[in-house]
This record gives sequence, structure tokens and C-alpha cells, in this order.
Amino acid sequence: MNKLMWVLSILMLSSCEKNINFDLNESSPTLVVDAQIENGKIPIVVLTKSQSYFAQISPAILANSFVRNAEVYISNGNLTHKLKEYSYSLAPGFSAYYYSIDSSNLSTAFEGQLNTNYTLEIITEGKQYDATTFIPALNIVPDSMYFKKVPLNPDTTKRLLFIRATDPPGLGNYVRYFTQKNSNPFFPGANSVFNDEVIDGTTYDFQLPQGIDKNNPPTEEENLFTKSDIVTLKFCNINKSTYTFWNTWEFAYQSIGNPFAQPNKVIGNISNGALGAFCGYAAWYKTVIVQ
Repeated sequence: MNKLMWVLSILMLSSCEKNINFDLNESSPTLVVDAQIENGKIPIVVLTKSQSYFAQISPAILANSFVRNAEVYISNGNLTHKLKEYSYSLAPGFSAYYYSIDSSNLSTAFEGQLNTNYTLEIITEGKQYDATTFIPALNIVPDSMYFKKVPLNPDTTKRLLFIRATDPPGLGNYVRYFTQKNSNPFFPGANSVFNDEVIDGTTYDFQLPQGIDKNNPPTEEENLFTKSDIVTLKFCNINKSTYTFWNTWEFAYQSIGNPFAQPNKVIGNISNGALGAFCGYAAWYKTVIVQ
């Protein structure tokens, strides 16, 4: 290529460049719903308002994001119960709020049950929001839960968690899992939901990484279990809408900051433009000491 052609090629490539400016407008706060009901447990509903993309995060801002004095009703088809607002300390001088069973009116209160549909109704600031969920049967539970040494790791006390489970024939089974290590809370896995599109009707062995705190993701080493840890696995059968919400949410979470990520929308099940989801969990628990 002669000198003139080389110069022309550079000019043509540089002319293809274009500055793109994103004008991120301020949006009105939107209701965010984090609601769940589990077999053998009472419903929990947390209501907040979405924050601006540019908002600073502080205990005061978080405390002020909670939606107070809403009317929240839950029904199992036979009983309808009005939930009561409760608070707990978020930080010194700041509180968080949630809605749950009204202990002063237990005549209509109930816990979650397998194979049961639930409806949720929220009334706040003159608007009504509705959602439904379902706690399925425990169609899939691990046949066994075991640990293996981490290959090529010089620390011989580190372990990986595996389960063996059998998927019943027929598509449409969905699962979400959480782990608890020692006295820590339950945390979901980084990819905590899966379906049976590939494993339908088979018995399979599957590694379950330790659940993580999304506010403080662990390092690779911290994501492993250690010999003598007391580990509890919470293995939940869920319905399709719960699976879809967490599948899209986790994909979006992992795509943050990745310019090559596929565009994604988190798909919830709350009406009237609210964000979030009302989830039902058929939960199975197993506790073991890591050997």
C-alpha cells in the first residue's frame, strides 16, 4: 500500500467515529415490591420507592425509600388478611419497614402451604397494585448433598458443594436455592435459579456454589466452603413467574458495567407499572457439617 492510500485509509476509519451522549433523564419514583410466601412461614412484604440513577446511597436515603402506611392484603382463596407494618433498626437513628401478619388479628392469618395460590393487593398513594403467585409441590428435592475437595487448590480444607437429584418427567419444573454457612444469613447463589429444559426426567449431579451477599460479593476463595463449616441448603421449588423474575434480575445484575452485554429487562409480576415480584417458595432444608 503506497503512502497516499495509507493516509486515505486512516482518514476513512477516523471519519466513522461518532460521539454518543446519553441523556439520562430523572424519572419519577416507582413502587418496588419484594414480597414472598413460603410453606410453613408467614408472608413478608417490603415496599420501597425506586431511586434516581444519580442518587447517592446513604442510611438516610435508604430509610426514606421505604413506603409507609400502605394497605396490604394477602389472600389464599379462603382467607384474606390485612398485613401490619413493622420496623427494625437499619442503622443508628434509621429504621427499615416491612409488612407481615397482624399479630392482633390472627383469625384471618395464615402460613404458606404447598399447592396453593395466593393474591396480593397493595394500596398506596391512591393507587392499587395486584399480584399473584403459587407455592408448588416439592416435586424436586436432592437425593443427596455432598462435598468434594477443590481440585488443584493448595488449601486441602476447601470444599465444593454438590447435590444429586432426580427430575420428574415433564417440563415445567423450576428451582431456586440458597445456602447458609454457620451463623450467617441465607444467601442465594449468584445464579440461583434453573429449570429442567436440559435435565428433564433424569438423575443428575450438580455443583451449587455458595450463596453470596449481592451487596458484598465474595472473592473466589470466599465462595468455597471449608472443612467443619455447618452448611444449610435451602432448596426451593418455584413457579414460572418467580423463575422468570430472578433469572432476568440476576442476568441484569451480572451485566452491570459490561458494554457488550445483551440488553435485558427484569420481568416482574406486579400490576400497574410497579417493579419487583411476589414470589412463592416450596422450601426444603438440609443441614450438614462439611467433612
